Amino acid sequence: MKYFFILGTNPTLSLAELAAIFNYGKFSLVQKNIVILEINEDLKANIIKKIGGVIKFGIIHNETASLATQDILKSAANFSKPEKVESKFKFGISFYGKAKINIKALGMEFKKLLKESGINSRWVISRELTLSSVVVEQNDLATEKGVEIVIIQFEKKLFLGKTIAVQPFKELSFRDYGRPARDDYSGMLPPKLAQIMLNLSGADLNAAILDPFCGSGTIITEAALMGYKKITGADISDKALQDTKANVAWVKTNFQLSTFNFQLLNSDATQISKHIAPNSIDFIITEPYLGPQRGDTPISKIKSELERLYSYSLDEFNKILKPGGKIVMIWPVFQGKLSTFIYPNIDGYKIIDPIPANLKKNIFLKITNRDSIIYGREGQKVWREIIVLQK
Repeated sequence: MKYFFILGTNPTLSLAELAAIFNYGKFSLVQKNIVILEINEDLKANIIKKIGGVIKFGIIHNETASLATQDILKSAANFSKPEKVESKFKFGISFYGKAKINIKALGMEFKKLLKESGINSRWVISRELTLSSVVVEQNDLATEKGVEIVIIQFEKKLFLGKTIAVQPFKELSFRDYGRPARDDYSGMLPPKLAQIMLNLSGADLNAAILDPFCGSGTIITEAALMGYKKITGADISDKALQDTKANVAWVKTNFQLSTFNFQLLNSDATQISKHIAPNSIDFIITEPYLGPQRGDTPISKIKSELERLYSYSLDEFNKILKPGGKIVMIWPVFQGKLSTFIYPNIDGYKIIDPIPANLKKNIFLKITNRDSIIYGREGQKVWREIIVLQK
């Protein structure tokens, strides 16, 4: 079976996440922000709630080399025409490509086809050639009440399919801005980035995972929502631990988590081995303190302090990680006239390349010389470098 995934604002990171989740599938990057996955598995709509870097995904039913309206209509009708509807059927069309396709004619012909079958319909349109996830969600185009026909151009052929689900943007926003405890000083890791980091680890749901810089608990709460069962958080700050407890209670209430097994430790990351048994942790997923977000502290001073903190912490992590255990960690990249990276001591670890080998040379992908991925946006003082280490 073939599925398409429309990637988020950082396609490289989104692809790396998908590669970690579906490491047994075959990937093709057909456009900058579109991946095709071939896999012998029936993917359900709710899987998108556990994938942070995907805007929408769907199934590909047909391929065609023809750009003619009637040929596209014939191919699309096979999978998008409903058998029976009790109310007005909604449909939309999204075209990802540069070929000259008459979307207006296609939409009118499909509406005509539905009418001939006794189906009353409404065509959902947009100023753009593609419908946003908001439009798809608000118009029920990924439900039995409607359909989003997706046409993806790749070289000289078209993939035709329909959307199965879109990113739950309302839920993600609610978990980000609705949580009771947010700390600008400790950092505000977006829930979808926490999901991506958890997925990059490749951890199964029974693995023992640790966030030794848990802050306000975003990784902990996202791990619980994704179904992880052995979660430990630690922080040197009493306030951070209280914030985590508040956010955990809030998530349990608002997302009906009847069981939420986790452990919290008041510990300095550079002394974490005093609290956790040797070789007992499978995965460490964490965003540590990234330095001051405001003020004029010299970058050279921040860089030196963070390199020392991270080096000592990584040495401690090595003691508690099982052989072969992984770390997904964020390091800061300071923005100025030049980007300033940090270089902690990673003796005892190897860096894991998160991109599938067959896609490494793809011009759309942006990965650093040390096989890490940068995450940031214009105007931010500190960007994030996501790096995967293995003991």
